[in-house]
Amino acid sequence: MSELCRIGVAIDGQLLKKFDRLNQRRGYSNRSEAFRDLIRDALIQESTTAPDARVVGALTLVYDHHVRLLAEKLTEMQHEHYAEIVSTLHVHLDHHHCLEVLVLRGKSAEVRKIADRLMATKGVQHGRLTVTAAG
Repeated sequence: MSELCRIGVAIDGQLLKKFDRLNQRRGYSNRSEAFRDLIRDALIQESTTAPDARVVGALTLVYDHHVRLLAEKLTEMQHEHYAEIVSTLHVHLDHHHCLEVLVLRGKSAEVRKIADRLMATKGVQHGRLTVTAAG
């Protein structure tokens, strides 16, 4: 582990109170760990924007499975990208709606392209991709 460095941060009192309440709800024992997590998250998010960056992602899709041929279209697209889509989870939310969670792995640009294509499929009501560094 590298040496710890101390820094000073000037912050508005009201903002600090809100930050402390958030940290308490999240279970942080001190501000330093919360700041370190915020910095790590920002650095990871920045590193995953490069098109060739290796990433892993979780794509959530909500759709109406009664939309004609939608499930088949989604499955076919997933099969086209079997190397990048490493796992899926299918949940029946109610009589009409399903949730699918797909785990993707690969270059950032390709993972985002696949996710965008799946989310844009007619009948998908909502989709969101969350990515992080692969290593």
